[in-house]
Amino acid sequence: MFRFALLLSLSFIFTASLSAATLKGKIIDSSTGKIIPARLSIQSSAGTFHFAESAVKVGSAIKYEKQRGATSIERHVTLSAHPFQVELPPGEYQISAYRGKEYIPAKQTIQIKDQPQQITLSLKRWIDMASQGWYSGDTHVHRLVKELPNVMLAEDLNVALPLTNWVSIADQPPSRGNLNTDQDAVSAVPVQVDPTHVYYPLNTEYEITLVGKKRHVLGAVFVLNQKAVLPMGAPPVGPIAKTAHKQGALLDLDKHSWPWSLMLVPVMDVDLFELSNNHIWKTDFYFKNFIVKPRPTHLDIEMDGKGFTENGWMHYGFQMYYTMLNCGFRMRPTAGTASGVHPVPLGFGRVYVHLPDGFSYEKWMSGLDAGHSFVSTGPMLTVQANQADLGKTYQRPAEANYECHLQGAARYWKPISKIEVIVNGEVSETIKPQNRKTETGGLHSPIDLKLNLEGSAWVALRCFSEYEKGRVRFAHTAPVYFDVPSQPVRPKRPAVQYLIRRMEEEIARNQGVTNETCVNEYRKALEAYRSLLPTAR
Repeated sequence: MFRFALLLSLSFIFTASLSAATLKGKIIDSSTGKIIPARLSIQSSAGTFHFAESAVKVGSAIKYEKQRGATSIERHVTLSAHPFQVELPPGEYQISAYRGKEYIPAKQTIQIKDQPQQITLSLKRWIDMASQGWYSGDTHVHRLVKELPNVMLAEDLNVALPLTNWVSIADQPPSRGNLNTDQDAVSAVPVQVDPTHVYYPLNTEYEITLVGKKRHVLGAVFVLNQKAVLPMGAPPVGPIAKTAHKQGALLDLDKHSWPWSLMLVPVMDVDLFELSNNHIWKTDFYFKNFIVKPRPTHLDIEMDGKGFTENGWMHYGFQMYYTMLNCGFRMRPTAGTASGVHPVPLGFGRVYVHLPDGFSYEKWMSGLDAGHSFVSTGPMLTVQANQADLGKTYQRPAEANYECHLQGAARYWKPISKIEVIVNGEVSETIKPQNRKTETGGLHSPIDLKLNLEGSAWVALRCFSEYEKGRVRFAHTAPVYFDVPSQPVRPKRPAVQYLIRRMEEEIARNQGVTNETCVNEYRKALEAYRSLLPTAR
């Protein structure tokens, strides 16, 4: 018995000695050799995630752990520009480092035994967008304000707009929002992390799902860059829009498929449309049946047996944006992740704004509002029309054709599979990507195309890259507009009929539940859409 106990004890001591070993490491820029802020993921061969810490007291490591369903998982830490360390049991691990969109991810597989180990992950910058006057932002952020200095630098995100006021109860003002965060940190002053990274802490999300203490989903809309806390609840939404715009704020639609979204556009004069929204993630697509009743049968949307595919959801957003543009609602594109709520890194989808005269928060917001921008989940799509930034409106005479000269490039570190030119919502031209290798490890596809147009038109570009596991990364520019007097772009008849039907359905659904002022806003939107029907094509 004594011998057995001794062997058991020795076995325990030996096992304990193998139970964990310290892995120390650093993430560096390959060209400078300097340690840089970055996102780090550590996963064992069994699928378990582990979270590193900063190896020095002055450093920081922010743990992030969110999951939806069995496979939609995001677990990582964001590290300051300091070494890291982590205790790991013996086994095989995949160590992955990322930094925003402009570095090629670095991945290593290592074996941990019973001795301390060292690792260096080298991130290669394939493009430097700031050196070309382009600065990125995420307009739908749910991270705590105290986390943003760390996370923004790790993701190299220039602008973050945290929604610190957040209310889901009808009629409740944001000052008493039931989901509010960081109220002690809220002010109408931009906060500089460094000269090119800044967050603005006073932004509001109205996400109304409760009316009269009962679940009655209306939807979400954001007020960005406001100057004071808004005093009114929703619905109605008209007074919110009037006050927000008076403060110089921008209204962001969030998602196009909320029950009230298509009413908000004409009633609130919404400024921004999220072409990359908070259902588009690095990890697996999850929201296959998000509040689309009835589905727009006039659109060709890819589905599977469970609902939307990720590709279907992405193109559904594109097509609804095109519908709104054709109806005359010139929203500018943006991108938001809701990082802090969903399993997605901050800035996974981001909007780049062109600031050729240098960065400031005020310039960035003005450029976003002007549409000098493109949205990206990976590729870079920088284009000018007639040697000027997109977003511009040109006046053209009715009696002559005219030219739109598109010049620029689609770039990525993976091959671009397709570049498409969109005119009034239709694919007008497809450009074959050249994917020329650059010295920095990127691939460059030049764009130089002259379009001959007649009548009023808007023009935008999009590109795609086939990514891992058959998934797609995309970029999409803001439109450029050409206006012929008294000849607006005509929306398609089935699209207008769908908008009318949705307003009629929402009027019926809200009567007796929301107040009459709210129902009248749906009636106002209904009349706006009905007025388009006589000239629809």
